[in-house]
Amino acid sequence: MLTGKKILITGATGLVARTAAEKLAADNEVWCLGRFQDRQAHARLRERGIRTRRWDMATDALDGVPDDFTHVLHAAVERGDGDFEEVVAVNSVATGRLMTHCRAADAFLFVSTSALYAPVSLDHRYTESDPLRAESAWLPTYPVGKLATEGAVRALAVTLGLPTTIARLNVAYGPHGHGGLPVIFFRQMLAGQPIAVPRAGQHHCSPIHTDDIARHVPRLWAAAKSPATVVNWGGDEVVGVTDLMTHVSRLTRVPVDFVESDVTRAVVAFDPTLRERLAGDCRTPWREGVRRALEAHFPGSVQAGPDREVPTHDQ
Repeated sequence: MLTGKKILITGATGLVARTAAEKLAADNEVWCLGRFQDRQAHARLRERGIRTRRWDMATDALDGVPDDFTHVLHAAVERGDGDFEEVVAVNSVATGRLMTHCRAADAFLFVSTSALYAPVSLDHRYTESDPLRAESAWLPTYPVGKLATEGAVRALAVTLGLPTTIARLNVAYGPHGHGGLPVIFFRQMLAGQPIAVPRAGQHHCSPIHTDDIARHVPRLWAAAKSPATVVNWGGDEVVGVTDLMTHVSRLTRVPVDFVESDVTRAVVAFDPTLRERLAGDCRTPWREGVRRALEAHFPGSVQAGPDREVPTHDQ
């Protein structure tokens, strides 16, 4: 881990960046930018000695924010509600402002998404050189905004000479924010809503717990270059989504109903070779991590013991 650095983090009250912010704050001066709509999360960041400044990506400049940060983690995102023009403009312009403001930093880390990859097959292990296609049935604007912003990040990394890593995040999950895909789908299960799955087979993913995300952040900063380094950021294990949610059902004893559909929350699995070389391994097995995430968001929800684990096809 880094020590004695001045670090700027965006999106720190959400799922992806909060654990990293809290752990880095133990040995560094950490600042967080955001809208801080979650007042409880904001207060807890402050309790850990983290300095906060309000920043709305869509409207706010960076006046009054220091420009001498050594490291930047940009995890904030405008997902959009169907307005493609707004999503592209907000994300790319805000990121451009941030990189320009922090142009003297040692390293800039931009959190992108696995949703950028063009479909190959449900069990394909995607590498960083696989074809891209910004199309998503479940949230159409999201990958478009991310791909547009990747372009801005690549351009500014070279123009500013700012060492940069673009990390395409897989299925992140953990105790903060919305909890990630296992927690989102569990909420559907509690509401009696079915989970849409492909008509044949199942989607596979490389889930990564936020504890491992926090461990990887300093190493991804160390890998930053100009032109930007691009890396797939997921866990060590490949898991079928149907298997994952069947496991959640066994743990919680809440029934899960799968319905075949042409519109699913598609995810992909990664080939971890480059990520392992740049950032190291992961230390949270997905079964343990999912159990902990469920207990954090729904105390008392886990009913089954380790002997009730469900077999999966990820081995």
